[in-house]
Amino acid sequence: MVEFITVVYLFYIFISLYFLTLYILIYFPNRKDFFSFPKPEREYSLSMVVPCYNGEKDIGRTIETLLKSDYPGLKKIIVVDDCSTDNSNSIIKKYADKYEKVQLVRTPSNTGNAAGAKNFGAKFVKTDLIGFTDDDSFPAQDAISRMVGFFNEEKVGAVTSGILVKNDRRTFLERFQAIEYRIIVFTRKLLGFVDAIYVTPGPLAMYRKSVFDEVTGFDEKNMTEDIEITWHLIKKGYLIRMSPYARVFTTAPDKWKVWFRQRIRWNIGGVQTVNKYKSAFLKKGMLGSFVLPFFVSSLLIGVSGIVVLLYRLIRTLVVRFLSTSYSIQAQTAIITFNDINLHPNVLLLFGVLLMVVGLAFTLVALKYTRPPEGEFKKIGPISLIGYLFVYLLTQAILLAVSIYKMMFKKNYSW
Repeated sequence: MVEFITVVYLFYIFISLYFLTLYILIYFPNRKDFFSFPKPEREYSLSMVVPCYNGEKDIGRTIETLLKSDYPGLKKIIVVDDCSTDNSNSIIKKYADKYEKVQLVRTPSNTGNAAGAKNFGAKFVKTDLIGFTDDDSFPAQDAISRMVGFFNEEKVGAVTSGILVKNDRRTFLERFQAIEYRIIVFTRKLLGFVDAIYVTPGPLAMYRKSVFDEVTGFDEKNMTEDIEITWHLIKKGYLIRMSPYARVFTTAPDKWKVWFRQRIRWNIGGVQTVNKYKSAFLKKGMLGSFVLPFFVSSLLIGVSGIVVLLYRLIRTLVVRFLSTSYSIQAQTAIITFNDINLHPNVLLLFGVLLMVVGLAFTLVALKYTRPPEGEFKKIGPISLIGYLFVYLLTQAILLAVSIYKMMFKKNYSW
């Protein structure tokens, strides 16, 4: 009888190879259109909303990058001070006093999450489109211009961008995230070719204002409001598009503790969204037939991966300990040539195959998402190996911690 852990391992390998194969099949027929974007048929009026809470370090630079946008239809930059306790309000006010395009609004009380501040700012928007960027993110000068053309298609409800890490990358954590974000840009665009983009992240996303109002904005009870609103739009039959050449540079966590909290929030918010839309699972429409199964399968890959790893690690340590103790007591050799098995193992071959295909896919993704020359340091082999064999493992562990928190600790917060 096949042991349970072998079944889990085979499931992990199968699902991983399935999605890698899916990405590859999408990539080849669409690779020439990867960076293409339509020109706007008319000048869509746009307002950008910037939620800010204690963002005195970066908010000024964020406003400046938006003011430098080459898109002529950008009418307003609405900066929402979510009752900051630092110097953010006075910094924003200086820009509002100097530039007519910049408007400062302040929430009556702290909303406690980005969704609340975004919804508050949306009340002041009267334009065709509404966009959002975080208070520590910096859109490139031509980013907006490379996004608005997708709204020529009437069924498009939202457009997202290519998010890259701005940090100086002095630490391994910053380098790992730089790799991760570039791979996300690549895979998200591939999903866009099959109408399956499942998130419009906060660093830079745009929505048709009438559609944004139709879904009543962001869900303030969800910890990942950018995932939830995207699923809501898909459920309503709207399309999500992506422009990877619309680059926005965001500040990623530079400390493991901050990164840990961020990823816990992302995982919990993702599970919250699955729970909210679970009734659509495997039903008609892109949300039920692809997005939900894809998202759930991604979670299962992480869980099964950590189960297999921990089982193998614990089993190996226990067996080695017992065999070593027995050998010492019996005064026999701890290891002999007969114990060395050089015969190929089917499960091992599957694992090696997954590793090789995954590495090749990662290299292609990094090639396609290379930032402008001279913008950042090149990714070295040590950083790449650390990302594949250390960073991805911590992601699986974080998923397990997130599930534990959801099951046993109900007081998690944004």
